Amino acid sequence: MHSSNDKINMAQDGIHRGKIMLQWQNLLNPKRRKDKFGTASQVHSANGRVELERDYDRILFATPTRRMADKTQVFPLERNDSVRNRLTHSHEVSSLARSIGTRLAFEHGESIFDGCDQMMMIRCVPALLSAIGLVHDLGNPPFGHQGEAAIQAWFRKNQQSIFGTESKLAHDFVNFDGNAQTFRLVTKLQVLNDSFGLNLTYATLASMIKYPIDSQHLADTDWKKHGYFASETDIIKDIWQETGLNQDVRHPFTYLMEACDDIAYSVLDSEDIVKKGFASFSDIIDHLDSLREKDPVTNWVTKNAKVKNSEFKAERLSPKELNDVSMQMFRVYAITALVNATINQFIEDKDFILSGEAPPSYDLISSSPARDFCRSMKQFDRAHGYNHKSVLELELKGNNYIHNIMDMLWHGIENMHNGQHPSLFSKYAYQRISENYRRVFEQGDTHMPIAYRKAQLLTDAISGMTDNYLIQVHDELKALYG
Repeated sequence: MHSSNDKINMAQDGIHRGKIMLQWQNLLNPKRRKDKFGTASQVHSANGRVELERDYDRILFATPTRRMADKTQVFPLERNDSVRNRLTHSHEVSSLARSIGTRLAFEHGESIFDGCDQMMMIRCVPALLSAIGLVHDLGNPPFGHQGEAAIQAWFRKNQQSIFGTESKLAHDFVNFDGNAQTFRLVTKLQVLNDSFGLNLTYATLASMIKYPIDSQHLADTDWKKHGYFASETDIIKDIWQETGLNQDVRHPFTYLMEACDDIAYSVLDSEDIVKKGFASFSDIIDHLDSLREKDPVTNWVTKNAKVKNSEFKAERLSPKELNDVSMQMFRVYAITALVNATINQFIEDKDFILSGEAPPSYDLISSSPARDFCRSMKQFDRAHGYNHKSVLELELKGNNYIHNIMDMLWHGIENMHNGQHPSLFSKYAYQRISENYRRVFEQGDTHMPIAYRKAQLLTDAISGMTDNYLIQVHDELKALYG
């Protein structure tokens, strides 16, 4: 972790070496790729919305957004409607991000957003953060992170037979990541009437790139994952040119979105764990009280939560009601503490972030006084939720479903495009892939090798499925697969 002095020195060193500080006018670029060689979009739209507000609406009404309602957040195939799925998680991240953006714009706008007019601050900043919060998980495959791991494992097993000597291009798939799929989805796959996808603004596209590195160079950096596929490299370069960003340099708002995602994972997942009956409010308090040295943030959250718990006990609630309402108030205090810490850290580190010198290891919450509290909550979630027997069992089933359906769909893709007469099953399996994805495969990206394009059609198909739809298609194909 870097101290404040380290960050200041690194930022100043970047200036002394002639590096240009990131500029908000570029980072909040409201233009769209489709308009680049025509009439540029303005901050204001003819229908009363600013361009970045239109981005949020385009994401909200997109079909893949609705599909997230049947995609795993923590608990696969969950039937309890009050337990979060990927869509409710994304809405909550979006809400947290919008709230942070509103406070930054209205309370600290002049000190942070140098060179921006009032309208750009109060309309664009909350809208942009809300949009990237909503879109951040759009490309995640069924069964959550286990779905990503299953896709990676399938490609490792079949790497040689698919790619042969094209080992570098295989990196996109053996390291498959939902973040890169999200970027591909909004720029190419969600086709309207052209090849620009949802045609989002440069600002939104730039700030949703969580990992500004490709898979070819991932091993040479400290980034944990890659943020885009080789097939979208030209789009990435265009975005960087329009926003002043570059490889290894995140958009400042990406750090805020990441913090909101961490808040949702650490706090809201614990609430779901309690709703599932895997743990209780008292278990969380006991876990936090057992820490050897409690930090001020943990002390503040637990103290206020205990006070509310005592008040609720006096209301003669049932044990279940007491547990539920106590957990709700714990959530309120925890989110308040983490949001405040995120905002304060962003203000403190503004110049460091704008210098473009932040290393891959840097994030807002880990640099803030809320670091220990967030880490302790993630430890609780892991012990009581992520590693619960029932969760692991369903993840294993999901892993097997994904491997099997990838075998069958690959059979269809390969046999339809190997120059030989395809079998009836191949034709049927190929037709079960979205017509839209097949059109993108058949008509676009011809500069990429055919093996790469086939592999990408497979990942497009799998990532576009919901949990239950994947099982349905799996069972349908398995009954016909000879």
